[in-house]
Amino acid sequence: MPSYGWLLLALSLAALTGNTIGAVAYAQTERNCSLSPPYLPSTAVNTTLRLQNLRELMLPLNISAYIIPGTDAHLSEYIAPRDARMAFVTGFTGSAGTAVVTQTKAALWTDSRYWVQAERQMDCNWDLEKDVSISSVAEWLMSEVPPGGEIGFDSFLFSLKTQEDYSLNLDSSNRSLKSVPVNLVDEVWEERPPVPPDNLTRLPDRVTQRSWQMKVEHIRNQIRDNPYEPTALLLSALDETAWLFNLRGNDIPYNPFFYSYTLLTMDEIWLFLHTGRVTEELRVYLNASCNGSLCVQLKSYDTVRHHLKKYVAQSGVKVWIGTEYTNYALYEIITPEEKLMTSSYSPVLTTKAVKDETEQRILRDAHVRDAVAVIQLLMWLEKAVPEGKETELTAAEYVNKCRGKQKDSRGPSFETISASGPNAALAHYSPTEGTSRKLTVNEMYLVDSGGQYLDGTTDITRTVHWGAPTVMQKEAFTRVLMGNIEISRTIFPSGTRGVNMEMLGRRALWEVGLNYGHGTGHGVGNYFGVHEWPVGFQSNNIPFRTGMFTSIEPGYYKENDFGIRIEDVAVIVPVHTKYGHNYVTFDTVSLVPYDRKLIDITLLSSEQLQWLNKYYKTIRMLVGPELDKQGLQEEKDWMLKHTESFMESGSSASVCSSSLTLIALAVALLHNII
Repeated sequence: MPSYGWLLLALSLAALTGNTIGAVAYAQTERNCSLSPPYLPSTAVNTTLRLQNLRELMLPLNISAYIIPGTDAHLSEYIAPRDARMAFVTGFTGSAGTAVVTQTKAALWTDSRYWVQAERQMDCNWDLEKDVSISSVAEWLMSEVPPGGEIGFDSFLFSLKTQEDYSLNLDSSNRSLKSVPVNLVDEVWEERPPVPPDNLTRLPDRVTQRSWQMKVEHIRNQIRDNPYEPTALLLSALDETAWLFNLRGNDIPYNPFFYSYTLLTMDEIWLFLHTGRVTEELRVYLNASCNGSLCVQLKSYDTVRHHLKKYVAQSGVKVWIGTEYTNYALYEIITPEEKLMTSSYSPVLTTKAVKDETEQRILRDAHVRDAVAVIQLLMWLEKAVPEGKETELTAAEYVNKCRGKQKDSRGPSFETISASGPNAALAHYSPTEGTSRKLTVNEMYLVDSGGQYLDGTTDITRTVHWGAPTVMQKEAFTRVLMGNIEISRTIFPSGTRGVNMEMLGRRALWEVGLNYGHGTGHGVGNYFGVHEWPVGFQSNNIPFRTGMFTSIEPGYYKENDFGIRIEDVAVIVPVHTKYGHNYVTFDTVSLVPYDRKLIDITLLSSEQLQWLNKYYKTIRMLVGPELDKQGLQEEKDWMLKHTESFMESGSSASVCSSSLTLIALAVALLHNII
């Protein structure tokens, strides 16, 4: 709790700005290191002892600073608790960031999604830096590290580009990087979580079209056909090995992956993992007891560097790596340069991005069942919120409970973003016991959630209002919806890059001076990661082709007030055009209606309205039978009510179909009476 003096200061400032409630909320939730003593919210973590222990280890190594990235040895976006080194040192649990510690200072770099979260979780040992570029980190290092000083890092946690960018920025300053063979955070982390006692599982045949042997041969064909003549392929990203062998694990929260690397040659397969987890059944499945070209040789996870070095020492070999997910510790031993071949992404990632017929079918099926869970949530909230008993946290728990009842459910695909009012203005806020707000009819509510199913991964966002939205809220929502529709209905040549279409999601917002600060979409997997690279709308994503799945998620966030995001998953499908061939479009597979109360149809074009009405017919056609199958008549009635067609006139989202029929009958009766 804040001191009485701080409350008075907050209220005094509020009186000047007219924002009393906001000032008190700020005092309760974010640190203020300018006060004496500093104000720290209950969510802040005391890092004094951790920093002291880390600095003691730095001294004998003669390093002036130590860099702590927020990733793991596979450069994963989502990491296991035992790899959350940045979170342990800083207290900050966001999914993106870099921490740096010197003998006298400590600083965290993270992007705008997490600035408020960082201020809530860090104590005053830490400075928050808001320019996330490596050049910004390097400039800070040059100001804190004396000339000739060395900066320590764990090479397993650096990508090639990260290492190169740091070196480029530091070399001319007479400061240099120094690889430290043991991770210093691990050394001071006394209660570091162990590797989970995971039992690997193979996917059942009903959800796979290609056996692992077929996939291996397909990838080998790509190795063989490559003009640079590689002899081996190193797989470092966790989803690469999981996809190749049709295996799943549970090392990473929300992601069915397991710690692993693979080295694939034309006549050998080396799989590096924690071998104690491999059951006899899996050994048989992987042909682990033979020595042929389709026999998997199981190696200890920690020996990958040793075996790679041994392979590279042979004459006439060349190792192909994808630079986006290969760590510097493995890259640096592939020498000389003629033994290395690079591409941004491995052929496994680019092949996996295009779903086969079975994967497309079952991923669509998963989204139908997932829609049932989201409809259950929205219907429940519509009734419960006016009673004033529900919170952001109970809503998140409810939707996860609904998903858990669906066929083949394997839990949520990420931590649910359940946010109301000003919390929704934080694009990646998730509620906790300490931050969860009560839901009311006076505020907008945003829920971004997803499920893992044996046949697919889902991710969907809906924004609703149970009371009377303001004119600005309604316009902003409608313009976000317009952006979603404009991308979704676009016809474009196969091979077009998402980055060249991304502005379609922003144009309606730009027209009135609004924007959003996150990406417009990402790939989605089949019981894989909810953010599946390399598909999406960013500059480093691969071109769109038939069979790829991507999210489409424009938004708008008004600081300290409300947030809007509309997110759907869509698959790229071929489309017939009058003259051209090889054109494609998006087919939306997320199947939950938007909040009618927030749609101003006077802003929509006739083409956008036609798309919306067609989408609602699709929801009825696909979700209706599933609701019948599950005996959910009340949910079906709710769905039918919220998927009535829109008229093209009026100033609000009025409906036609049955409503128009009643109006026509009334007019006819009146005419007869007259």
